[in-house]
Amino acid sequence: MAYDAVKMADWQISEAAEEHMKSIWDFQKELSLEKDEVIPYGRIGRLDFMKIINRLGKKPDGKYIEVTAITPTPLGEGKTTTSMGLIEGLGKRGKNVGGCIRQPSGGPTMNIKGSAAGGGNAQAIPLTEFSMGLTGDINDIMNAHNLAMVALNARMQHEANYTDDQLAKRKLKRLDIDPKNVEMGWIMDFCAQGLRNIIMGIGGKQDGFLMNSRFGIAVSSELMAILSIVRDLADLRERLGKITVAYDKKGNPVTASELEVAGAMCAWMRNTINPTLLQTVEGQPVMVHAGPFANIAVGQSSIIADRIGLKMFDYHVTESGFGCDIGFEKFWNVKCRNSGLIPNVSVITSTVRALKMHGGGPRVVAGLPLDPSYTKENLPLLEKGVANLVHHIGIVKQAGINPVVCINSFHTDTKEEISLLRREAEKAGARCAVSAHWAKGGEGALELADAVIEACNDKVNFKFLYPLEMPLRQRVEAIAKNVYGASGVNWLPDAEAKAKKFESDPKFKDFATMMVKTHLSLTHDPALKGVPKGWSLPIRDVLVYSGAKFLCPCAGAISLMPGTSSDPAYRRVDVDVQTGKVKGLF
Repeated sequence: MAYDAVKMADWQISEAAEEHMKSIWDFQKELSLEKDEVIPYGRIGRLDFMKIINRLGKKPDGKYIEVTAITPTPLGEGKTTTSMGLIEGLGKRGKNVGGCIRQPSGGPTMNIKGSAAGGGNAQAIPLTEFSMGLTGDINDIMNAHNLAMVALNARMQHEANYTDDQLAKRKLKRLDIDPKNVEMGWIMDFCAQGLRNIIMGIGGKQDGFLMNSRFGIAVSSELMAILSIVRDLADLRERLGKITVAYDKKGNPVTASELEVAGAMCAWMRNTINPTLLQTVEGQPVMVHAGPFANIAVGQSSIIADRIGLKMFDYHVTESGFGCDIGFEKFWNVKCRNSGLIPNVSVITSTVRALKMHGGGPRVVAGLPLDPSYTKENLPLLEKGVANLVHHIGIVKQAGINPVVCINSFHTDTKEEISLLRREAEKAGARCAVSAHWAKGGEGALELADAVIEACNDKVNFKFLYPLEMPLRQRVEAIAKNVYGASGVNWLPDAEAKAKKFESDPKFKDFATMMVKTHLSLTHDPALKGVPKGWSLPIRDVLVYSGAKFLCPCAGAISLMPGTSSDPAYRRVDVDVQTGKVKGLF
């Protein structure tokens, strides 16, 4: 049944649907899993990745479906809602279907973005568990990450207080760490702008090493980025050891292995390789695994979850963060290259309101009411904005994939607006489907499901945008011109010097190129909407994630610690003291 999504909040729909929720053992039978391949955890549970992949590894893969979007408004255009609706629609068509989405961070959940479970009748349940920790992956990542910082600061304190002979007696060698060149900071899973820059070690010589430091939000950690791309536990252990925690005074990296902390970090993270299993409102299985930033990291759910999902399901749905220019580009050129998996179709989520914004509509601000031009028919505004959708269709087609445009419909959309959008999408060479999954669940997503089933039978001529042999600066130029639509790239002197250094060092040749820019525009400037022409992409820095093997060219300033707004979601979250149930989540 579909719940009244207009009158009921997401948490209320989840609470009602949970009365009919399947158990982990129901899914164990439905998916033909062995009993020791599921790990119960309260009302939900984990899937034992190693056992499942070892048993099903030779089974043919199902259809691989990726969900992306146009350039969004600050409100988001409903990628996760579309993913859940598509899974429900395919379920209505009798398909063996499941998917995987990213784990939400406590920062956005308690701030303005919400828990990213989808919404209405197209969401993952149970919402409370999804939003508030699941089976502890983010907590384990925080402990592992912060342990590396504990090891670093303790080593710096001991090296400052002991002679070389005293260090040798303690079986320590002097690493000569440069306190002004520390790569890592601390992490926590909330938006705490007051911790972006801190001084630690204040006190005496027994109180740690006095130094500047900082906090980032947990999901910005390189450890989370690593979890999303590893293939197994051995790969995780190897990559953790290669993380650059700081640099010595000669500029050489000081790694987690040199600090002798990588093994303990892996011990904290040993269970994080097992995806958590939730379900849609209509009872289809949905894995939740990894939650890396989409602008500084790969922004995808994990390769591990995709590997077992393609074995367990005939149709496996995965989601990329932000629009095609960021999320799909990284899925295409980084995730697929690391996983060896080839998608059958990409679904581009679009909305009338976002395309009106790209046509020159008034500014959209999270937390403030929409201008009436977004809720009343305005065909000229929409027609101007459609160029953004057409550009994203072109990005997907460059990969050799035939996209499906999903019009994520709102009750304020008119027939004429939908007709215009469908016509322009089809003219650009994409299938197009209108979907009302938020309001009607799987029943409202049948047109989308049918379009995706049809697209999955198309031949895919998948190809990467660039070869791994291509030097870093040429890769950046290829992405800027072919994906963003820039006329060229402008390297700031320090960034270009770094790029030249990386290009000349063989150890960086197989590092992924992980572009860093705003998600609110095809350009580096969030204020520039639509499809800007005649602009150049400025690269101000190149970050290095040595464990994840990422080189991250930065176009614009990116903060690793978001701030909490003046009207955060936590003001509306509470507990029913009679039942213990959480209310107010969205």
